[in-house]
Amino acid sequence: MSTDRTRPAGRRDQGGPRSVPPQRPRRLQPHRPQRPHQWFAERLLAVLSGQRPVHWMLGHTIGEAYDQLAELAPSTPLGSTRGSRPVLRHCRGAQPATGVVEAFASIAAGDRVRAMAFRLEQGPDQRWRCAAVELGGERLTAGAPGPR
Repeated sequence: MSTDRTRPAGRRDQGGPRSVPPQRPRRLQPHRPQRPHQWFAERLLAVLSGQRPVHWMLGHTIGEAYDQLAELAPSTPLGSTRGSRPVLRHCRGAQPATGVVEAFASIAAGDRVRAMAFRLEQGPDQRWRCAAVELGGERLTAGAPGPR
């Protein structure tokens, strides 16, 4: 019987505990605030897929954009397909003029991918508001049925 109490019974090697290299602290990525077009893409997706009510966009739209959304939301043009919830895959934006962002997003639901384009305009109060929305090349206008 061994009197060495630092080694488990039955262990025959003479090496002690192996030294473990110290772990480096993880570098924390600086938190980047979400850009306006990314924020709006998430909100538009939630409304047009039926996850949120259209009045959730009240105050975030200008012109006829709110009326268009109010008429389109009940048909849920970006609704679930085959039980899969739609998700935002990519969202990119361009600034063709000061205070204007034109953005596009791809939305996936199951094996189906849809495109959404929208225009944001910055008001005198520095807040961004949605001015227009298009899905899959078809302009979403009040009174016209949305794509299904």
